Amino acid sequence: MLISVSTAGPTPVADDPPLIDATHVPPVLTVPGEPIRLRYGLVCTPRADGLPCDGSGTVYLRAGQSGPFHPFALQRGDASKDGRYYVDVPRDIAASPEGFSYYAVLRDDATGAAVSVPSGGADAPQVSLPMYEPIAVTLGRHVFGAVRAPDERVAAGAWGSEPDEVGLAGSRELGFTGPSSFDVEPDGTVDMLDSVNGRVVRWGRGRRDHVPISGALELADFAAEPDGSFDVLADDTLRHLRADGTQKWAQKLAERTWAKLAHGANVLQQPSEQWMPVSDGGAPLTRPEQRRGGHAAHLGVLVERVGEAELRVAVLRGKAPLRSWRITSETPLGEVQTAEPHGNGIVVITRAYTDDRDEFVVLVLGPDGLVQRFSVESGSWTETAPLARFRLARGRLYRLRTTEAGAFVDRFDLEVPQ
Repeated sequence: MLISVSTAGPTPVADDPPLIDATHVPPVLTVPGEPIRLRYGLVCTPRADGLPCDGSGTVYLRAGQSGPFHPFALQRGDASKDGRYYVDVPRDIAASPEGFSYYAVLRDDATGAAVSVPSGGADAPQVSLPMYEPIAVTLGRHVFGAVRAPDERVAAGAWGSEPDEVGLAGSRELGFTGPSSFDVEPDGTVDMLDSVNGRVVRWGRGRRDHVPISGALELADFAAEPDGSFDVLADDTLRHLRADGTQKWAQKLAERTWAKLAHGANVLQQPSEQWMPVSDGGAPLTRPEQRRGGHAAHLGVLVERVGEAELRVAVLRGKAPLRSWRITSETPLGEVQTAEPHGNGIVVITRAYTDDRDEFVVLVLGPDGLVQRFSVESGSWTETAPLARFRLARGRLYRLRTTEAGAFVDRFDLEVPQ
């Protein structure tokens, strides 16, 4: 998931700080023996002649996850799709049984501005681990239209502003906005972020409640914490709210944007592509503290997309893969919405797509391979936060969807890998 920074627009004036930004997709899971090339994209202050900025950089590499780093100069290539700057990882480092770790510093040679990727540098480097004997999962060609019906509809509201309704804004021409995220509490209560009406709608124990909240909510992500409090992530700020919806604290993210919010105020931040804690013990962390706490795995799971039709997934024990799966498909696979432990295996939700169709594919993986597979519709009447359509809770899968009639949450029961 890359965010591009456009160089279009007014020419910077002399007092503007130098622009520099970088992107990188880390190879978090590798197959022994394959060559590994680290690629970086660099955006600098536009040159007067319109050509790409004069950049350079250094990648600091080491075998394993401890010990000194060794510098390697980035090379500049002609390709820009996956990053114009690159370095090939030396075979002795790539072949380490403990994997390797690294960070990079990229520079604009014209202005002297520099950026570290990931932003925590040596304190929180990227980690790449080898997959030994991964379990092969071959999906073949995806069959569109054979979607599974949910086992139960656990929450629903028609469009409107009344107590039993959910807010809708926008138009057909410009697009609609509605509930952008949801969560499921340990007791099964479903909480929907009713963005337009400025509240959380809660379905549980045979009743419906409302918690009013204020502040930026459009396309926000949302998490309900076990103590009854809420986290709301919008723009570049995470807000921690008490159970009554009042704000306890707010903290800006360490990096420029985000992809997903998880429980415990952990945020998948970009461009580092790392999970970063935004609080500790209920207190907000500063931006430098967030950067130093960056890590690649969430709930002990690592995920990597390789090309258009391969996913690599691993469950970690400590700092090494306990079990891994290599998923291949004849149909292109898009973003991974969810990858979380489930029983003795894992649940992965990705998107299968062609030029004119797409569906979400739910995979339950176990020690012997594919345990369960089904598809669900991907279409939604309103936008949601990027990776907020599914929640895995109480061993079941919950899905947020909107139609012309309203918003609802469905439950899908899952098989449990043994």
